[in-house]
Amino acid sequence: MIRTVDVLVVGAGPAGLAAAARLAAAGAGRVEVLEREAAAGGVPRHCVRPGFGADARGRALDGPAYARRAVRAALRAGAVVRTGVSATGWAGPLTLDVTAPTGLERIRAGAVVLATGARERPRSARLVPGTRPAGVLTTGELQRTVARFGPHGESVGPLGESVGRRAVVVGGDPVARGAVRTLRAAGVEVAAVVTELPSATVSFERVPVLTGTVVTELLGRGRLTGVAVRGGDGRTAVLRCDTVVFTGDWIPDHELVRARGLPLAPGTRGPVTDPGFRTAEPGVFAVGNLLRGVEPAPVAAAEGRAVADPVLERLGGRPWPAAGVPVTAVGPLRWVTPGLAGPEAAPLLVRPERRLVRPVLTVAQNGVPLRRERLSGTLVPWRSVRLGARWTSGVDLATGPVTVDARE
Repeated sequence: MIRTVDVLVVGAGPAGLAAAARLAAAGAGRVEVLEREAAAGGVPRHCVRPGFGADARGRALDGPAYARRAVRAALRAGAVVRTGVSATGWAGPLTLDVTAPTGLERIRAGAVVLATGARERPRSARLVPGTRPAGVLTTGELQRTVARFGPHGESVGPLGESVGRRAVVVGGDPVARGAVRTLRAAGVEVAAVVTELPSATVSFERVPVLTGTVVTELLGRGRLTGVAVRGGDGRTAVLRCDTVVFTGDWIPDHELVRARGLPLAPGTRGPVTDPGFRTAEPGVFAVGNLLRGVEPAPVAAAEGRAVADPVLERLGGRPWPAAGVPVTAVGPLRWVTPGLAGPEAAPLLVRPERRLVRPVLTVAQNGVPLRRERLSGTLVPWRSVRLGARWTSGVDLATGPVTVDARE
């Protein structure tokens, strides 16, 4: 039996909840949100630190408070938020197979908004050899373990999860710094931060930072006993620890995108979308960190709100526009979104591969610059820069692709 909704949102993180709240408030009909986790709110639920804006009284919000506020907004607007429910595949255009606590379902929608977010690559995807001892975590696993089971194994989970007593953090960006803070708050000694970067991109107070260094092997059976590392000069060493936290290296959670055969952008591995967050599949939209890995929650939420108008146009019968002109990042830039330029000028989000000091950015089509400008600040690999809509004004949809480049 097929159940029908007007809008089906997959993912109850900042982007999905913001989209659901805006759509339900605008009268989109039945707006249903599916979340595979036991609670809605996404990654912010596990980020017990400030930095998520402020409430109506101006008080700083931490991640869990931000997540609770987003859930309340969606529910008050009239959206239905279902947790513990996974979309497992497509049964046809705009029709998803779903596994819920009550059994299998099939849901057809007038529009589907994919907001499945991003995840950190685990140790296996980073090709770090060794056995599979306990104590090997990503940042998200660290946060969930501390929240659920407590530090030091004082409250150990069913699979033997615990944070341990001495940790090594792999990474060098603000996410790594967040992991260090989480470990310290849990009473765990941080032995070192290991990063491949030639210099630390953020400060790690009172923690040794090994730059230009990689983890080559995980040691120990049963529980981690240490990690082998190699520096840029070829020297090797062993850092004794019972926990290692791999941070950063985000990848979009794009299983549903790939299952539907939607094109992926080469730089982000997220779905290619136009300025209205439309994918190649009519009626299917994609927003938030599914598009490119990780951006702050307010950026993802803003995209969730912005997708509401294109979704409403779809529900109102507006034809699905033809594919726009491809937009790609070249040179020292890692990626650019959206991956398609449409008839209307739209902002671009760009992220570099490396640190760039006062670079000259160029947006060109068929080698002809549309805009060139020197930025006053510095671009860094863990933060994107937003280029206003003026950067894409003048794009000709009848000619070739658009490129975004940078030169110091």
